[in-house]
Amino acid sequence: MHTNKRNYQLLGLLIIVWGSSFLLIDRSLLFFSPEQIVGYRLIIGAVVMLCVSFLYGKQLPRSITPWLHFVVYAVIGNILPYLLIATGQLTITSGMAGLLMAFMPLVTLILAHIFLPNDRLNRFKVLGFILGFSGVMFILWPSVNDGSNTIFGILLVLAAACAYSINTIIASRLPSYDPLVSSTCVLIVASLMSFLIWPNIFYIDFNNIPFISSFSILLLGALPTGFAALIYFTIINNAGATFLSNINYLIPVVAFFLGAVVLGEPILWYNILALLLIISGIFISRFKS
Repeated sequence: MHTNKRNYQLLGLLIIVWGSSFLLIDRSLLFFSPEQIVGYRLIIGAVVMLCVSFLYGKQLPRSITPWLHFVVYAVIGNILPYLLIATGQLTITSGMAGLLMAFMPLVTLILAHIFLPNDRLNRFKVLGFILGFSGVMFILWPSVNDGSNTIFGILLVLAAACAYSINTIIASRLPSYDPLVSSTCVLIVASLMSFLIWPNIFYIDFNNIPFISSFSILLLGALPTGFAALIYFTIINNAGATFLSNINYLIPVVAFFLGAVVLGEPILWYNILALLLIISGIFISRFKS
């Protein structure tokens, strides 16, 4: 497919939007609980995607089977990882959370080898996983060594990365749907489920919400959760999935340095080394035998 200048611009925009989500979660946590962040970002994202689907003339499925699949995606690909990340960021920085999420494509390599017969491991994938896992150990070890409670936040975000990986494998085994419609439906289901799980998320004093928190959660729902899906599918249609896969290298970099520049989060040598190891692992894992 043709990868013209506009596709690169869209790719850069998507990287910034998704990379900034960890920063927005950090600011939202100044007032909102993790459960409230999950619920609000899903509801706002669903409204955005409903509007986009309407503008594109899309219709939602009328049979029950697709909606059952969307329930699976909603839980494993939205509610669970969103909650794990937001809870994890109570004890770790936004930059570290973004960095840890880079482990997701490497976890997918292992799961694909187990569950997808046509996607087997080779020596490059194994080496890439080892490098990436070594990077995670560089992040994890200081917390283990000094007994810091950040280890729980790290493990929660790693669990979120695993949830995204599982969702990717499930998506490859279930029937495919129109991507814009499926994204809209998944967000609708996820937002409804979040309200059923946490019916009290709306019981807050709106008059006392700090502007930075309300603005951050609004952006979090509208951009990384909602509008980014439209950019994502535009790139897929125009340039293909291989071109889009370049985001795996750059989103953690953007998240890490946004946290440092905007929030003043520390840039530690072992985090830089971990970032280089994980990204190198992703790069090497793409080599062909």
